[in-house]
Amino acid sequence: MASLKSLKNRIKTVRSTQKITKAMKMVAASKLKRARECAIAARPYAEQMLEMITSLSGSYRAMGKSLLTGNGRSNTHLLLICTADRGLCGAFNSGIIRLAKQHINTLTSSGHAVKLVCIGQKGYEYFKRTYPKLILTHRPGPGGKHGLSFREAEKIAEMVIDLFNDDQFDVCNLYYSQFKSAISQVPTAQQLIPLPLKTNAEPEHYETESAEGELIERLLPRNIAAQVFSTLLENSASEQGARMTAMDNATRNSGEMIDKLNLLYNRTRQAHITKELIEIISGAEAV
Repeated sequence: MASLKSLKNRIKTVRSTQKITKAMKMVAASKLKRARECAIAARPYAEQMLEMITSLSGSYRAMGKSLLTGNGRSNTHLLLICTADRGLCGAFNSGIIRLAKQHINTLTSSGHAVKLVCIGQKGYEYFKRTYPKLILTHRPGPGGKHGLSFREAEKIAEMVIDLFNDDQFDVCNLYYSQFKSAISQVPTAQQLIPLPLKTNAEPEHYETESAEGELIERLLPRNIAAQVFSTLLENSASEQGARMTAMDNATRNSGEMIDKLNLLYNRTRQAHITKELIEIISGAEAV
């Protein structure tokens, strides 16, 4: 049976942990509101960008390889895997990593070459252990004290475009977690290059002052940045939602553990008192 002192120390430790998880839940909840608003606000821009490119692509004829049509090959796949820099956010990181790992195994088993670009420390740490030779480069997760900026997404897009121009890959896919709600985030794969266009919907028609070919050449790099930015915003909202839910569960579990430890402490204390009374009564009767 555990001693009263050890039980009291365990209760104190769990209470301290509960305070930390409760504080982390409140911080994540406050960040989630802002991140959710930004993610929802960015969706129409990214969707409208794709619709505009779809409308203009009908008369577009690329000379050689293009961000829209690719280079006609699919031998080498670049996987851009976006995770968080920190843990304690439930299955957020593991869900993205699991989806990317499944696709890596599928591609390699079919004879395709795979290269990885890890955005975020958690994804990089995992793939550094499991597929170190596939990692092309890695970057820390975007965002900081002042929040996520479009310039950070532009830098990632510029890196991807430079790799494409240098013939480092043929197809590029982006892995992230799409935000649904605070308790629901869906690991998602999105193809960036060549750009998948909607073929089942009637595209809108836009009047342009410049030639459509010139306009689409300017829009394509911008679209890569827009899609990356929207993805990073979705990831940020998903991370905070997953962290808030995980810390809420941890806080409730800590409360249940404290109740059980308090009950065990009281029973142990009562048992010690009963034992001491029995010893006193036995000693008195012996005299």
